[in-house]
Amino acid sequence: MAVPPDRSWKTAFRSHYYRQAPEPADPRLDRGKLALLVIDVQNAYLARPDPAALDPPGRAVYDAWTPFHTRMHTTVIPTVRRVLDRFRSDGHEILFARIACQTADGRDRSLSQRLPGWNNVILPADSWESQIASEIAPRPDEVVVTKTTDSALTGTALRLMLTNLGITQVVCCGIFTDQCVSSTVRSLADESFSVIVIEDGCAAGTDALHRHELEVINMIYCHVMSSGELLGYLP
Repeated sequence: MAVPPDRSWKTAFRSHYYRQAPEPADPRLDRGKLALLVIDVQNAYLARPDPAALDPPGRAVYDAWTPFHTRMHTTVIPTVRRVLDRFRSDGHEILFARIACQTADGRDRSLSQRLPGWNNVILPADSWESQIASEIAPRPDEVVVTKTTDSALTGTALRLMLTNLGITQVVCCGIFTDQCVSSTVRSLADESFSVIVIEDGCAAGTDALHRHELEVINMIYCHVMSSGELLGYLP
């Protein structure tokens, strides 16, 4: 669900802590200091089994994830492509992050990615599953960082690369809003980068989780806005 047309990013996604806070000023995005970071839009998270081959419990899981896949293909990927096109045409820096391990059995993964449960995935770096979706694939000269953590800054050289590139402002999009996107945004904010999250360029397992996490991180770790609002501020 996008921000209603009668509400701007300055008043949307307000948590309890910021309900009465004054509206933030318009961001000043500076050429040469601005980068787009696309987080974990990988084949593993977009692949789906044949529903006809599933047993009843498997079909229930399939149906529960259908809204996520619908949002990814009708909203998130088209949004990311549109923003990528603008950043590329304007000559802004573009970076990608992806989850991928260097070992076949995933023994190099961080604890958060090998505890039992949904987040326990093994994505070897050379596998099809670990690759970034072809619809938004990186182009030559665009940076790709590989991580075995939720935050794209932890255990990678991303912070150093951003500093070397002269970047102080990072626009984030990708999946999952309440996991790797949120972890990365928090890390960026703690390292004093100015962060914008594109609401319609992100998704979580459910819309409720997506919207809740945006309320949690908005106005303290980042500013949350729509792609249309962001494009209006780009230099």
